[in-house]
Amino acid sequence: MEVSRFRILFLSLLAVTVLPGCSMLGGRGDDQPEAIAPAASSVPVTGEPDQKPIIDPQVERREIRRPRIDTEDFELGAYVGILSIEDFESNVVYGARLAYHLTEDFFIEGTYGQSRAGRTSYENLSGSADLLSDDDRDYSYYALSLGWNALPGEIFIGKNRAYNTAFYLIAGIGSTTFAGDDRFTVNGGFGYRVLPADWIAVHFDVRDHVFDTDLLGEKKIVNNLEAHLGLSIFF
Repeated sequence: MEVSRFRILFLSLLAVTVLPGCSMLGGRGDDQPEAIAPAASSVPVTGEPDQKPIIDPQVERREIRRPRIDTEDFELGAYVGILSIEDFESNVVYGARLAYHLTEDFFIEGTYGQSRAGRTSYENLSGSADLLSDDDRDYSYYALSLGWNALPGEIFIGKNRAYNTAFYLIAGIGSTTFAGDDRFTVNGGFGYRVLPADWIAVHFDVRDHVFDTDLLGEKKIVNNLEAHLGLSIFF
């Protein structure tokens, strides 16, 4: 009888101590969150670097037209402009030029021009006899000069048109025939050349013709300024 009571008490104590532990173990397993599977990468891992560039530039190729300049070295042209003859007013001047291009930077130019002198202020105000006869008023010159293309470049007209240009300096020597006498002359100046095509050029030039004269009774150095516009061709 006592054994049975002892057995029942032992079993009761065992149930009280063991069963709650089993329920705790089972509940702990049920409450565990499910493992989250790692997200699959959008880029497969192959062990090799990606060959696709990070930046894919979309460059629009444009057609480049190389400048075409005639390979001939000679240039022949004519010009017309205004010549200011010191003490004898300003008049129209016209002439011709022949140039030989030694290199891309230097050229030799020969020019010949003609004009006509006007009346002096003394002749106009005094009303006396003319200082020069009609033939002596003819003015002509020739010169041999060396030019330097100091600033070659381009001029743009609109979006699709570009023309080759050059700003050049020029100086030389020659002779001037005026008032029945020939005078040694030094000339110098500058010019601007534009090539509308590979065989033709447009010039704008400013020159100064310097020589000694005693035409009005006193020896002095005169500066005869000239500005002209010309057209020339390469051949």
